Amino acid sequence: MKFHTPFVSCFEEVSFGLVHCSTVFALLSEGILFNLTYCCYGDYWVLSFGLVVSVIRHYRVPILSQLSTAYIELSRNTPLLIQLFFLYFGLPRIGLVLSSETCAVVGLIFLGGSYMAESFRSGLEAVSQTQHEVGLSIGLTPFQVFRYVVLPQAVAVALPSFSANVIFLIKETSVFSAVALADLMYVAKDLMGLYYETDVALGMLVVAYLLMLLPISLVFSWIERRLRYAGFGLSGSSSGE
Repeated sequence: MKFHTPFVSCFEEVSFGLVHCSTVFALLSEGILFNLTYCCYGDYWVLSFGLVVSVIRHYRVPILSQLSTAYIELSRNTPLLIQLFFLYFGLPRIGLVLSSETCAVVGLIFLGGSYMAESFRSGLEAVSQTQHEVGLSIGLTPFQVFRYVVLPQAVAVALPSFSANVIFLIKETSVFSAVALADLMYVAKDLMGLYYETDVALGMLVVAYLLMLLPISLVFSWIERRLRYAGFGLSGSSSGE
């Protein structure tokens, strides 16, 4: 015989709540890991591609400079969602089929590369021509001048915009669910449909993004302070004084 007492009912509700919370936490943890994995992999290529594009534009390489300008304008003036739709649904029309993971990474690189390129270019243009001339006068090759003189100062100047772009790209991963990827937003929508607790799912979604973005923001702020303390990125060092 089973007795239903207020204490037993309360215990059953608490047990169900604990199981429910543990399930939600496990699913959101998988979503966070998924977003961070793709962002780390994508940001590496975004930085590399952005640096190449910025160098092309800064040194005004013929033909490539005009193509880079067209790419930047196209990338920055179209949303990531449209780019993902083109990669996932448009390319198969011409016989080129990409997986959801490939579309996500390519879309992230295509969008983030333009923003990173402009950040790098702003840093490169902040370094005066005097710095180039001094480096060449002491016997450095143009590549050595760029690597040891120009690039460190350019990175220090552009670091605030780097951090903003990295955080921006992490937030843009919220549209990956449009191409059938189980990102954090996808998991949150599944939880809403499974437990019908929209407020709880949205609250935990906000907390999850905060847990991802706040440490990154603090790390970049700490790096920026260290670089400023070391003397990189100051107006005097950039002007050759």
